[in-house]
Amino acid sequence: MHLDHHAAMLAQFRWHVPAHFNIAQVCSTRWAAHQHGHLTAVITHRTDAPPEQHTFAQLQAAANALSHHLKALGVQPGDRVAVVLPQRFETVVAYMALWQMGAVVMPLSQLFGPEALAFRLQDAQAVLALVDQVSAPTVAALQSECPALQTLLNMDDLALDSSHAAWPMAPSLACDPAVLIYTSGTTGPPKGALIPHRALIGNLTGFVCSQNWFGFAPTSQAPVKEGDLPLGSHAVMWSPADWTWTGGLMDALLPSLYFGRPIVAWSGRFSADLAFGLMQQHRVTHTFLFPTALKAMMKAYPQPSAQFQLDLQAIMSAGEAVGDAVFHYCQHELGVTVNEMFGQTEVNYIVGNCAMNGDTAGAVGWPAKPGSMGRAYPGHRVAVIDEDGLECPVGVPGDVALHRMDLHGDPDPIFFLGYWNQPDATAQKYTGDWCRTGDLATRDADGYLWYQGRADDVFKAAGYRIGPSEIENCLVKHPAVANAAVVPKPDAERGNVVKAYVVLASGFAPSDTLVIDLQHHVRGLLAPYEYPKEIEFIEALPMTTTGKVQRRVLRLQEEARFAKHLNFKP
Repeated sequence: MHLDHHAAMLAQFRWHVPAHFNIAQVCSTRWAAHQHGHLTAVITHRTDAPPEQHTFAQLQAAANALSHHLKALGVQPGDRVAVVLPQRFETVVAYMALWQMGAVVMPLSQLFGPEALAFRLQDAQAVLALVDQVSAPTVAALQSECPALQTLLNMDDLALDSSHAAWPMAPSLACDPAVLIYTSGTTGPPKGALIPHRALIGNLTGFVCSQNWFGFAPTSQAPVKEGDLPLGSHAVMWSPADWTWTGGLMDALLPSLYFGRPIVAWSGRFSADLAFGLMQQHRVTHTFLFPTALKAMMKAYPQPSAQFQLDLQAIMSAGEAVGDAVFHYCQHELGVTVNEMFGQTEVNYIVGNCAMNGDTAGAVGWPAKPGSMGRAYPGHRVAVIDEDGLECPVGVPGDVALHRMDLHGDPDPIFFLGYWNQPDATAQKYTGDWCRTGDLATRDADGYLWYQGRADDVFKAAGYRIGPSEIENCLVKHPAVANAAVVPKPDAERGNVVKAYVVLASGFAPSDTLVIDLQHHVRGLLAPYEYPKEIEFIEALPMTTTGKVQRRVLRLQEEARFAKHLNFKP
C-alpha cells in the first residue's frame, strides 16, 4: 500500500537557486572536471552497428573545441544560435558549447518545413545555425530571407579537435536567457518563449518525482540531497521525444545529464519494435513516453514480457491523457505505474504523480489516480482559478495556473522570462501573480487535478501541441482556399487528429484530388504532424459578429459526431 507524503513534501521543500548558474556547468563541466569524467553521458543507438558510448570527458572536450570554433565565427554572449539537429551526441555538444559561451540556444526540429523555419529564424534574428546533412539544404535556402543568419555550420563536416584548451565558463546569472523555444498559439504566429538557466532547477522536482526518484533512495525520515545520488547504481534514460522540444530537452536530456546519468540517443522513426528492443538492449530504467507511443506498444505487444526482458523502474507520460487501458497495461504488463505529468514550455513540469513501484519500504510519494493530471510537484504553488484570478472551489472548472511564489513565499525558478519581443503577450499570460496555462481542469478534495480541455483553441494531437492559426495561414496561401479553420477531431487511437474546415475560392470545386493537394501543400511548408488528416469543404465558417472564426462551434460538432459514432450499434 502506498502512503501519501504529498502534503509533507510540499511543506518541507525549499528552493535553493544560486545567483550564478549555467546549464553547461552542471550538466557537463562539473562531471568532466572530477573523477566522474569516465561516466557515460550519451549512448548512440544504432540498428546497423554496435552502439557508441560518449563520456562526460569526451562531451566537455568536444564542447570546448566547438566553443573556440564558434567564437572564431563571431558568436557572442546573448546571440541566438539555431540548432537544427536530431537526437545525437553532436546535439548535446552544441548545446553545451553555446551555453558555456553565454549564447542562447534556439532548438529547431528537422520536421519543420521552410516556412516554419524561416519565421523562427527571422523573428529571433539567429546569427548562426548548426545543421547536418539532412537540415543543411533547407536552412541554406532560407539565408536570403534571414539577413542576420550569416553562417551555417554543418556538424557532419566538422572535426572537433579535443586538444583545445578548456573554455572559461560564462559568468551566467541564473536569470540569464538560455533557450528560445517557439510555441504555437491560437492567434497570430508562434511566440518565442525565452527560458532562463534557472528553469532547469525548477524542472528537477517534477523530474525526480515522476521518474520515481531517478536512482535516489528517499524515505520520509531522510530527505534527498544531491550528494546522496548513488552514481554506482544502474540508471539509463531514454525518450523518443525530440531534444528540440521542451519535452525531450527539459524532461529527459538535461535532467539526466544534471544527475550524471546516461541518456540514449536515437534519431530514427519510432515503432513498438524499436522501443522495446532499444530498452532491452540498453537496459533502460527510466523513460518518458507519450500516450500515443504507449498505445502503439500496447497494441503491438499485449504481453511484452514474453518477448522482452526490461529493467524499467519508471515511466513518465505527458501530452494527453493516458487513459485507463494504458495505465493498467503499464502496471500489469510493464510492472510500472505510469506517472502522468502536466506542464508547458512557459512553466514546465509543475503537476503530476509520484507513484513508487511495488512496496518500496519507506518510499516517499503519493498514489496515482488513473485519469488524473496529478498534484502540484514540490516547490510549485498550483491552483485552478476563475476569470478574476480567484481559486475555484472543489469540482468547479477553471484555468490551471502557477503562482510566481511557492508556498513559502520564495520565487519559483520554473518561470519563463517572457515571449520574445512580445511584452503585451507576456502580460496577458498573467492575472496578478498567477501565470495561466490556458488548460481547464477541476480539483478534487485530495488536490488532484482533472483535465477538462483547452481554454483556447490550441490542442494536442498524438502528443504534439497544435496551434490552428499557423496551419490555417498555410492553407489560405493555396489558391483554392478562401478561408479555413482547424480543430481537433477526436480519435480513439491518437486522442485527436488535425481536421481542417475549408471554404473554397471561386472557381474551385471539392474533390479527393484537391484534398490530397492541400495536405501535400501543408506538409511541404510546416511539420508533418501539422498537416490535416481530414479536410471537410463547407460553404462558410461560423463567425462572431466581430468577424472572428468560432472554432468552438466546429470543435463541438466534431465531439458530437464522435459521441454518436461511439453510441452507434448496428
